[in-house]
Amino acid sequence: MCAFIYLFILAGCVKRVLASFMCVSSRSLWLRADSGSGPHESMAVQNWIDVLKSSQKTALIHDGKRKIHYLFADGKEMAEEYDLKTDELLCRKWRQKSTLGVPGVWQVEVGEPMNLPAALESDVIKENCSNPLFMRKDTKSSFQWRIRNLPYPKDVFSVSLAPSERCIIIKTTNKKYYKKFSVPDLDRSELPLDASALSYAHANNTLIVSVSHTLTLVKMILGFVANDNRFKN
Repeated sequence: MCAFIYLFILAGCVKRVLASFMCVSSRSLWLRADSGSGPHESMAVQNWIDVLKSSQKTALIHDGKRKIHYLFADGKEMAEEYDLKTDELLCRKWRQKSTLGVPGVWQVEVGEPMNLPAALESDVIKENCSNPLFMRKDTKSSFQWRIRNLPYPKDVFSVSLAPSERCIIIKTTNKKYYKKFSVPDLDRSELPLDASALSYAHANNTLIVSVSHTLTLVKMILGFVANDNRFKN
């Protein structure tokens, strides 16, 4: 019975990886819905799915969340959390061992930045709470980044893509803020860049940058899962 429950959770979790991978691909700024996917993109997507499938996976349900831990062949670890009701990705973080084999610090890719332990906070200089705070918080319809503490009107901001560098660039005309960042999910699957899916808004001193989903890639990812029984084992 316990084995059945574990397999049920794990089957759900690989689906969530495809939610995470719909964070890889379904949330694609990088491929238009009407353009389809070329053989190179399809191969890269399949390669990443193969990496996920070959990893050692542990899954559990706790506190209203589905938690999944992946250990990859190269020693890297990935941990994800999904809302049990909505299937939304709440957190994804990575870590790897040092050359001496010591586990490194978790690096947050999606979700709230990790706070310093209380014991350490008293011994370090705290970051100014008025400084811009950059974080990624995806929705069901998009990748989404939020930069708090930016008290400027929307027309001060410029948000653009640099396809050759595979990154998004945020600038302000008053030269008070500059940020260049990539989408690791899309880099892992080697998907191309499309500016038509990029948008941004500004409210309550927060700049919100969004990259919309692409239905074509959602179907492609779900197709891989539906046709591969290994996801059910």
